[in-house]
Amino acid sequence: MDVRKRVGVNLKRLRQDRGLSQEALAFESGLHRTYISGVKRGVRNPTVRVLEEIAAALKVPAARLLEETPQRKKSR
Repeated sequence: MDVRKRVGVNLKRLRQDRGLSQEALAFESGLHRTYISGVKRGVRNPTVRVLEEIAAALKVPAARLLEETPQRKKSR
């Protein structure tokens, strides 16, 4: 999986685990909601500093955003 997609998948999962909307995460991280959306969709290429800001808002180490996660099989 492309690293940008991986960050997006992890961002979405961690955000949902914390019960945050994209807007709330944007507020907590000091970033714009549309930027957060772009990162989640894998169309933005965030800097290390931005990953650090997002991770701090999610209260996780920045490395968690880069972790490989097992792919779920889609049911037919």
